[in-house]
Amino acid sequence: MRDLGAGFRYLLKGQKWVGRHGRQYGFGLLPGLITLVLYAGALVALALWGSGLIDWATPFADDWADPWAGLFRGFLTAVLFALALLLCVLTFTAMTLLVGQPFYESLSERVDRDVSPDGTAPESDLPLWRELWISARDSLRIVARAAAWAVLLFALGFVPVAGQTVVPVIGLFVTGFFLTEELTAVALQRRGVEVRERLALLRSRKTLVWGFGTPLALAFLVPFVAVFLMPGAVAGATLMARDLTGEDTEDGDGAAKRQEDVNAP
Repeated sequence: MRDLGAGFRYLLKGQKWVGRHGRQYGFGLLPGLITLVLYAGALVALALWGSGLIDWATPFADDWADPWAGLFRGFLTAVLFALALLLCVLTFTAMTLLVGQPFYESLSERVDRDVSPDGTAPESDLPLWRELWISARDSLRIVARAAAWAVLLFALGFVPVAGQTVVPVIGLFVTGFFLTEELTAVALQRRGVEVRERLALLRSRKTLVWGFGTPLALAFLVPFVAVFLMPGAVAGATLMARDLTGEDTEDGDGAAKRQEDVNAP
């Protein structure tokens, strides 16, 4: 349980860090705003033309007697929109990080230098195009995993009682895990940690990951909140990445302490 609280504290520390560095916070807002506009446009288009898409995909229902064809197609339209909304929540972070790779890379390095005892930050030494390619490739892998979970959880949502109680809670924890993976990837990728290693590292500290990612996933369900929390989430994820890799971190009084010692029982 101590790790659960530690994860939440990293989320708060990240928001406090960007609160003290207004310039970094301002730059960090831009990718989220761009992604929000793109996603909002896609959802509006789906709302306008989704029913037509369902009509086209279900020609076998043309001869059904009223009102069954309309009810059936209306149900499928609602399912399609709900699934699209869930995928937006699951993929918003990945897309925002991809759009804002240079912004968040700079922010993460700034956090590393600020809390490192020697004032340095790990660097990947890769050209920008290579970093963007690796980020896009890894994001696609994570999005594919997240989409598989989304479809499974959506199907389980039709199970009586459990689908309306247990499944939404599981969905928050799953979403929180994948959000944390995407956010910590900014710092861990600079350290040369590949996606399989990142997943193994996060699974070894699940309660820490859930403490960070689950409240964030809950907050991201509120419209527009994700845009304003993203810069602080990247900063907090960088601090947590230092914990996961066992790096020394300087506290507010200038004393270097190992994060694992701070969180140890």
